[in-house]
Amino acid sequence: MKRTAATLLCAASMAVLITEPARGQSAAPAQVPAPRAAAAVDRTAVWIADRVVYSVEIVCAPGVDILLDDLAKEKLRLNGLEVVSSDSSAATDASDRTTHRFRYVLTTYRVDTPAPAIEPIAVRYYARRQGERLQDIAPAGEVQVPGAVLAFRSTLPENQPDVAVRDGRPPAPRRVLYGRAAQFGVALVVLSLAPALVVLAAALRRRTAARPARRSTRQIKQDQRATLERLRTMDVSTEADRRRACDEISAAIRGYVASHARMSAPALTADEIGAALAARGGRLPRETVVSLLRTCDEARYQPASAVLSEAACRDALATAEQVLSGR
Repeated sequence: MKRTAATLLCAASMAVLITEPARGQSAAPAQVPAPRAAAAVDRTAVWIADRVVYSVEIVCAPGVDILLDDLAKEKLRLNGLEVVSSDSSAATDASDRTTHRFRYVLTTYRVDTPAPAIEPIAVRYYARRQGERLQDIAPAGEVQVPGAVLAFRSTLPENQPDVAVRDGRPPAPRRVLYGRAAQFGVALVVLSLAPALVVLAAALRRRTAARPARRSTRQIKQDQRATLERLRTMDVSTEADRRRACDEISAAIRGYVASHARMSAPALTADEIGAALAARGGRLPRETVVSLLRTCDEARYQPASAVLSEAACRDALATAEQVLSGR
């Protein structure tokens, strides 16, 4: 019994010793060709707030890939530079060769760094195995991406010989014609503006002539009093007198509305005047004005047999007097 237990223990130990080397062999990194890495900048010198593009290209053989996290913009080691933006792309050709391209836009806002620099980047690469997770694969090695050093100055070459911009000789005198050229130019400008000024003055004159003279408040009140006196003394005994009274009432009320509501009331119908007064608001008796204008317009444009009666005409005159007097 003891011999059987010892035999089983020896067999288990041998199984562990056999499986451990196999497991270590699977975890060991495979021998794969290293990727080819290249880097370049689009300019060799920068000044404050200038943009410089740092481009990285890594070509991986079939079955090889890189750890993209090593090329994140946060892992760039910069001296006097800042990352503005970054982007990346990858392409695989027919031979299963993968090309990774990275583009970093950098700038500087410092003046205390005479030589802004990008330090080399160590990028890990590994052999791709189907069915294995990335975190379970041991890196096969590292490839160095070259850095770059920039000059913090102008791109013009230094140590240039001094060139005198001007010599000590006085300028040669100009000819008389060239000396008068400025005066001739001013005279031509004035002459070219004269026709435009004439046309502008004529347009202003026409506009002023076409615009009716604005009456003062005193004149408006005088006209209203005169209109009231004329309406009070009107005779409405005959049909012709009543039709003329309707014309006078319509003209007086429309003129009153035009002066107080600032609208072209003489050119509007009673309903249009009512809509305009409702939209503008104010203290004018809108319903009274619309009803009075509608009554007068119907009497003015209907046949002679439909003219207002004498009583209705006197009521219209009384209503017009109330509207014009502001009561």
